[in-house]
Amino acid sequence: MRITKASVDKILPPSDRDQVFYRDDLLKGFALRVTSGGVKSFVVEKLIGHRVKRITLGRYGALTVELARREAQKLLGRIATGIDPVAEKKGQKARSITLNAVFQDYQQARKDLKPRTLYDYNNVMNRAFVDWKDKPLLSITKDKIARLHAQLGERCGHAYANLSMRMLRALFNFAAGQYEDAEGRSLIPENPVKRLSQTRAWYRIERRKTYIKPHDLDAWYEGILQLQNDVFRDYLLLILFTGLRRQEAAKLRWDQVDLNAQTLTVTDTKNRQPHTLPLSDWLYNMLAQRKQQSSSLFVFPGPGKTGYIVEPRKQMAKVIKSSGVHFTIHDLRRTFITVAESLDISAYAVKRLLNHKMTSDVTAGYIISDAERLRKPMQMVTDFLLEKMNHSEKKFII
Repeated sequence: MRITKASVDKILPPSDRDQVFYRDDLLKGFALRVTSGGVKSFVVEKLIGHRVKRITLGRYGALTVELARREAQKLLGRIATGIDPVAEKKGQKARSITLNAVFQDYQQARKDLKPRTLYDYNNVMNRAFVDWKDKPLLSITKDKIARLHAQLGERCGHAYANLSMRMLRALFNFAAGQYEDAEGRSLIPENPVKRLSQTRAWYRIERRKTYIKPHDLDAWYEGILQLQNDVFRDYLLLILFTGLRRQEAAKLRWDQVDLNAQTLTVTDTKNRQPHTLPLSDWLYNMLAQRKQQSSSLFVFPGPGKTGYIVEPRKQMAKVIKSSGVHFTIHDLRRTFITVAESLDISAYAVKRLLNHKMTSDVTAGYIISDAERLRKPMQMVTDFLLEKMNHSEKKFII
């Protein structure tokens, strides 16, 4: 049919299908789409890159037939010269995409991100990049990145500045593979955060090396025993005697503790590999006594909505005040590591105790280390800690 105002007005909505197309006899590629809901729209249909693509020009009413025909002629002329309007529109949209939109797409693609990582990323987005969130990603230049990195270093600390830029680097790397121009080329030919490496502008962050020294363990343990809250007391002790990370210990459930086999298994670990540890004699007794009095799903229950303990700072402050020994939660893990290494436990056993990945170590890939092979090293660490804490001379009550 020839598409005219009169012919368009006469067309009724289809009753037996979702939509129907009426193609113009005079201008090949110009058509009218009519839906079952009565919506009439002008479209262009053309073979582009070995595929027929359909481009909507607009609705009838907003566009007259004459105007739609002229727009179709222009579009068909551009296609004839080799231009792909669909890819061009996609490229224009990609060029204007904002940093926050990239961040949202990144989260959708990376569904395996841990809650803590997401929390940190959202904090950075709403704090470090608050002025950049709604700006096009392509407007973030190397110079702007270098200036903001320096400013964050002064205002928020060197570690936070580096964290922010590592996140930004990840977003640019994601965008490089996700968004393309009309010719299919990446919109990000080079990650602008690379400027920080090229100019050696990354802040040098010294790894913390603090831990509870052997001669301080006696006083620290005295402070622990003075805690009225036995849940926090045993939580801190478990971390010291196992080297678990704070969240691994806090989320520990009773179904992860096998008192018959004398093991515990952490499933939600940093490296996503299940971590099974043998229980030394002292740890077994402590957990067995806790189990007798427990009515909770969690080994260390808390009053909040999570069901497990969340923030031990107040209890730690009490220990620090009464013992005079300053420490952080991660210091307990470092103490475990330091003790294990001092006892000449093999490097492979230490890594297994801490659930460190050994994928880059070819020899380690051939070593199978189950919980029973770790039982002796675990007991050695426990015996050393108990000796330094003068445990036999102190009263321990669950």
